[in-house]
Amino acid sequence: MRRLGLWTSCLAQLLVVLDVSVVNVALPSIQAELGIGRITASWVAMAYSLGFAGVLLVGARLADVVGTARLLSWGAGAFALAGTIGGLATDGWVLVAARAAQGLAAAVVSPATFTLLTITHAEGPRRTRAIALWTAVGVAGGGVGNIASGVLTELISWRLTLLINLPIGAGVAVAAAVLHRWKVDDRRGGRISVTGAVLAAGAFTGAAYALSAAGDPAAGVLPVVAGGSALVLWVLLAVQQRRTPHKLVPGALLRDRTIAAGNVATALTAACFQVGLWYFLTYRMQNQLGYTAIQAGLAFLPLTTVMVVVNLVVTPRLMKRHAPGGLVAAGVTFAVPGLIWFAVLDHGPFAVAVLVPSIMIGIGGGLLSTPLATIVTTGVRTGHTGAASGLMNTSKQFGGAIGLAAASTVTATTGTDAAAFVVMAAALVTVS
Repeated sequence: MRRLGLWTSCLAQLLVVLDVSVVNVALPSIQAELGIGRITASWVAMAYSLGFAGVLLVGARLADVVGTARLLSWGAGAFALAGTIGGLATDGWVLVAARAAQGLAAAVVSPATFTLLTITHAEGPRRTRAIALWTAVGVAGGGVGNIASGVLTELISWRLTLLINLPIGAGVAVAAAVLHRWKVDDRRGGRISVTGAVLAAGAFTGAAYALSAAGDPAAGVLPVVAGGSALVLWVLLAVQQRRTPHKLVPGALLRDRTIAAGNVATALTAACFQVGLWYFLTYRMQNQLGYTAIQAGLAFLPLTTVMVVVNLVVTPRLMKRHAPGGLVAAGVTFAVPGLIWFAVLDHGPFAVAVLVPSIMIGIGGGLLSTPLATIVTTGVRTGHTGAASGLMNTSKQFGGAIGLAAASTVTATTGTDAAAFVVMAAALVTVS
C-alpha cells in the first residue's frame, strides 16, 4: 500500500507539473495549425495556470472532506479527459476551454498527491525519502515538459503533448481507486462553505490573471481591474472565514509560525523554480542562442538531471544530520551564483552559456526543495493534511506567478532578460 501510494502520488504530480510547460515550445505550431492569433495562443498556456491557481485551496479542502484517494481518482480522470479534448481540438476556443478544465482538475490532483504521501508515510526517514522523490518529480517536471514539447512537436505533432495525458491520467485514476478500496482515505466528513469557495476561487483567479498579464501592454486596464476585484474578494473572504465554522484553511495552520514562514519561503523559491527559470531560459536558448525546439528542450537535461539526483540521493542523507533550514540556506548559496551567471553572460558556447550555471542552479534546487516541503508539513495533525498541502501548493503557484510577473516587467523595462535572472536571485537571497 505504501509503495503504491508513493508511485501514484509521484506519477500524478508529474502529470500536473508537466502540463504547466508542455505546450510552451509547441505554441507556434498550435498557432499555425489552428489559425489563431498570438493573444489566443497565450491563453492556451494561461488558461491552465488560472484554473490551477484559482481553486487550489478549495481543491485541497475537498480532500479532507471526501477522502484523498477518491478525490485523486476523480481528478485524474477529469484531467485525462480534458487533455484528450484539447489534443483533438480543431478550434482555438475549444483548446483554451480544455486547458482551463485541466487547470481546475490539477487544483484537485496536486494537493491530493502530497496529502496521499502524508497518509501512507508516517513522519520520519520514510516520509523524508518519499517527499524527496515527490519534490524531485515536481522540480524536474518543468524541464521534462520542455523536452517532451520540443521532441513531440518537431518529430510528430503538438497534439501528442496533450494526448499523452490520457494513458497517464487513466493509470493514476485506477491506482487511486485501488487505494480508496484499501481504505487509505482520511475522510473527515463535514462540508465546504459554498460562499467561501466562490470567494476564494474569484479572489485567487483574479489575482493570478492580474499577475500573469501585468507585463502585457495589450491587456490594457484589465490586470488593474482584476487585481482590484481580487483585493475586494480577499477582504470579503477574510471576513467570511472568521465567521464560518467550515474554514478553507484551519486557524491552527495559520497560527503556526514555522508553517507560515515555510510557506513564505516556498513562495519566494517558486519565483525562480516554478515557472520563471524555465520560461526565460526557453526564450533565451531559442531567440538569442539560436537553438531549435529539440536542442532547447535537450539543453534542460543537465539542470533537470542534477536537480533530481541531488534531491533524491544527497538531500535525504544530509537531512539525517542537518536541520531543514540549514539545507535551504545551502541551496540558496549554490543557486544564486548560477542565476547571476545567467544575468552576466548571455552568449557563448553551450558549456559556458548554459551548462555550468545550470549545474549550479540544479544543485541548489535539489538541496532546498525537500527541506521546504518538510517544514510546511511537520507536526500537521490528521485532518488538516489536505489544507496544509493546498496552502503549500498555493504558495508555489502564486510565488511563481508573482516572480514571473516581476521578472517580465523588469525585462520589458530594461530591454534585457538579464534583469529577470537578477529578480530570481534576489527572491532566493530573501529566503536565506
